[in-house]
Amino acid sequence: MGKDVIIALDFPSAEKTYEFLDKFTGRKPFVKIGMELFYAEGPSIVKEIKNRGHKIFLDLKLHDIPNTVKGGMQSLRDLGVDMTNVHASGGIKMMQAAVEGLTREDGTRPLLIAVTQLTSTSQETMTNELLIDQPIKDVVVKYAENAKAAGLDGVVCSPLEAGSIHETLGDSFMTVTPGIRFAGDAVGDQSRVTTPAKAKEIGSDYIVVGRSITAAADPVEAYERAMKDFVG
Repeated sequence: MGKDVIIALDFPSAEKTYEFLDKFTGRKPFVKIGMELFYAEGPSIVKEIKNRGHKIFLDLKLHDIPNTVKGGMQSLRDLGVDMTNVHASGGIKMMQAAVEGLTREDGTRPLLIAVTQLTSTSQETMTNELLIDQPIKDVVVKYAENAKAAGLDGVVCSPLEAGSIHETLGDSFMTVTPGIRFAGDAVGDQSRVTTPAKAKEIGSDYIVVGRSITAAADPVEAYERAMKDFVG
């Protein structure tokens, strides 16, 4: 499986998003459209960025009863995205419904992955707020096992758990890892983070990089640095 860097387009408007993307006059980065941008601009932003030549990870983290998630995926499946996701905590039946809803009449579909635990979630939060007493690493691997059983292509996890997931579920089960920062960058609201080079060493397939690129003085240089450190 080829590795790639995905830039998180966490911008509040299409104007700011296009201003950022216009800086990239060479290769077109793989990008992530999350809740902030999608809720502000709707499906049109997805179609425009796709028309500009970018691969897209639509990061909406669907989590509801199976029938509702199936309907939501049916609404998303023809947008032309390359990857989208659900929350693994919705359970196997919900994830199976997501696969069904995302699959087109010709049998094709975007890649579908499941969020295990947010990279902002700490063991303390798991234990004290969510009342989950198992170690976070074990919970993440179990959620990944559920996702594979449901027919998904991989999971979103912190880079710290990517190696364990591949050891348990094989190299073909994809790991997409946010929580990536260059050495010396502020971690912000993340709890489980690492660098692009370390994520490569651990075994991440894709890394998602936000502020370390989007807030950099030279975003293109920061992106190329991340690509060099992670892809080589």
